[in-house]
Amino acid sequence: MDTQVAPMHNRVHQPCAACRMLRRRCDRNCSLAPYFPGEEIEKFAGVHKVFGASNVIKMIQMVEETRREDAVKALVYEARARLRDPVYGSTGAIFHLQKMIEELRSQLESIRSQVLELQQHRDQLLGILMNNVRCLEDDLFSTMHHDPMFGGDL
Repeated sequence: MDTQVAPMHNRVHQPCAACRMLRRRCDRNCSLAPYFPGEEIEKFAGVHKVFGASNVIKMIQMVEETRREDAVKALVYEARARLRDPVYGSTGAIFHLQKMIEELRSQLESIRSQVLELQQHRDQLLGILMNNVRCLEDDLFSTMHHDPMFGGDL
């Protein structure tokens, strides 16, 4: 069986998600096609619901071509955030993360304080232990020095 690839002019151009959703003809010059492939219709649906198709096109065209993919990613992120939280959108997530950072900083400060306290306690115990060792050494030396069994002069 001989499988040949159809020439480019015979291939069917698949409509992008925007054109599929808006039920319009998608030509090769569609400005949304590079960013919203036909199989990602829910991605465009959210952006369309929040911003509207014409606004999305205008916003994309205002951005340098090299930065458009990042701009679309930002629009998709903001649209999803706005659909999850209609009042705060992505700022709600930002506020939540800032609150978490502050809580973690507070916990870190508390832990640092506990570590310092434990280090001081350890140093005190080490001092006591060293003092006890010195006392034992002194007692042992004194015993050995005075006990005839150890060669002392009792």
